[in-house]
Amino acid sequence: MLRNRIYRNGRLFAKDVPAEDLSEHLEEPETLVWVDLCGPAQAELQVVADELALHDLAVQDALGRRQRPKVDHYAGHIFCAAFQSTLDAASGAIRLAEVAAFATPRALVTVRKNQEFDIDAVVRRWDDEEDLAVHGVPFLLHGLLDHVVDSHFETVQALDEATEVLEDLLFDERPRDHQVQRRSFELRKSLVLLRHVVLPMREVVNTLIRRDWQAVAAPLIPYYQDLYDHVLRVSEWTDSLRDLVSTILETNLTIQSNRMNDIMKKVTSWAAIIAVPTAITGFYGQNVPYPGFGHWVGFVASSVLIVAGSAALYGLFRRAGWL
Repeated sequence: MLRNRIYRNGRLFAKDVPAEDLSEHLEEPETLVWVDLCGPAQAELQVVADELALHDLAVQDALGRRQRPKVDHYAGHIFCAAFQSTLDAASGAIRLAEVAAFATPRALVTVRKNQEFDIDAVVRRWDDEEDLAVHGVPFLLHGLLDHVVDSHFETVQALDEATEVLEDLLFDERPRDHQVQRRSFELRKSLVLLRHVVLPMREVVNTLIRRDWQAVAAPLIPYYQDLYDHVLRVSEWTDSLRDLVSTILETNLTIQSNRMNDIMKKVTSWAAIIAVPTAITGFYGQNVPYPGFGHWVGFVASSVLIVAGSAALYGLFRRAGWL
């Protein structure tokens, strides 16, 4: 699937033109071209690579699976890889959609592995800030990366909300130990995965805004700096949530231990109370004479001792908070 746009003099000139006409449009001055390929075969991407003189290593990276977010400099163009992230609220799992981008002085080529990457959202960003199109390829690249970072922001925000729900389960009146443990491991796994795609984005954006790369015009520098600030916020938020989930898991184990201690206190207390009538009935059950032996007074005395001893122990344990 081939999708493209042509900007001329900072304005949208045409879109979805035949692939064989792209070279003709690039010959025109002040022309900017965006080409999008979704799940291309190697031969299809190679045609574009030959047309724009893209490096073979960058082409191999674009066709490969699960590249880490990065930006590589080649003669005449840069190669950038990034991941859009979405969270499945039911399972707590993160879904990643990979995109690769080739940025030349006058063209941006995006390569998506499948339809999961929402390229329409990127196009809407370009349309909302069309006045910045006069700054060329860095404008298109910023819109693409801004969408990626915003997806990370939305994902970590959803994880934050899921963590709040997990905290409520932690202190629920009814013990939900298994549910808390399972959910904690799911969220922690998702946070680790998100961290793997968020942390490298700091270096990606930082590389693009460095002054030694002259492709970004001065008016776009604040936009890239704002993008870098968002990356830092997502990174710090992810780390804090990961620590919080670990704390929740440890707290849950502590609560289980405290609950077990309370149960042991109650069991021990009732065992001590039950030991009183056992001892008294055992004493009065002996086959040697004692005061009240063979008389109803002995029965009354033993009953009074049982009730009095049990009540005394119950009151003592109750006051100590064991019952």
